[in-house]
Amino acid sequence: MELNPLARKAPELAATQDLRGQLLRLIENSQNQDGGWGFFAGGQSRVEPTCWATRALAASSAARGHVDRAVSFLNAGQLPDGSWPAAPDMPSGSWVTSLACLVLSRCSTERRALAAGIQWLCEDFPRDSNLWQKLLSRFGSKQALVAHNDEYRGWGWTPRTSSWVEPTSWALLALAAAGAHPLGKEIARRRSLAVGLLYDRMCAGGGWNCGNPRVYGVDGEALVLPTCWALLALRNAEEHPHRAASLAWLQKQVPRINSAASLAAARMALTAYGVAPPASPCLSDYSVENVVQQGVHVTAWAAMALDPRFSWYSTSSPCGDGT
Repeated sequence: MELNPLARKAPELAATQDLRGQLLRLIENSQNQDGGWGFFAGGQSRVEPTCWATRALAASSAARGHVDRAVSFLNAGQLPDGSWPAAPDMPSGSWVTSLACLVLSRCSTERRALAAGIQWLCEDFPRDSNLWQKLLSRFGSKQALVAHNDEYRGWGWTPRTSSWVEPTSWALLALAAAGAHPLGKEIARRRSLAVGLLYDRMCAGGGWNCGNPRVYGVDGEALVLPTCWALLALRNAEEHPHRAASLAWLQKQVPRINSAASLAAARMALTAYGVAPPASPCLSDYSVENVVQQGVHVTAWAAMALDPRFSWYSTSSPCGDGT
């Protein structure tokens, strides 16, 4: 399936690229001295906004210095077990390890750090699908409360807890981007289990919410952001009716979106599948101030969604290593 970069008429293209340029400059200007970004300008550097900001800036050769400093920040924050904590003062790793691996997967000089992060992801099994929990589910009342298959495993927000749609999606993206790894067979197994989990957790009619598609006999409502990340994670998976249904669901939701965050993610997901997003609503309908008020991560999503080359989705290197 070919990627279909956003196609716009000249005036609209000029407006969106002007907005993208302003957003990228604001991201650059809000980088902290330690090389990271906080969720808002001046805030403590955190792994999540740093990774999104780095992905957004990676498309610009003029921002290479900012990217190199961000990679140094990530290197300094990696824990001995290969994971990354959500904030520098936290003692244990979390889901942001997937985002850090996504950034480092494009840096040929960071293969050791990437390999350690991928190994940590492969060893992080959620507790909700271990043998004891499966037995409790089989003989207890859990089956009457939720509807999903415990044979599948994804990832949680924190290690060894429960599988959730969004951290599972980001881990799948990281594993897909990692390339050759000594744990190749284990990576393939984890990806298979996680893809199965995402399809198992699809809501009725398409799309995903954060967790279970049905609770207490009531169908859950799909949400735009989890659906976008899941679709991006499943982009290179085998064709499946659930994926097609979810893509169709997202297309129907776009005209109803009223936030820059959801609109940016939706445009990224649709473009990844070669689907031209509807002309309205458009990210250029939002002011720079409105986007920035939602945080550095949303500012980065908007800049990525407005990239006409869709280069943030590629595997080319953002690092100053000549690759």
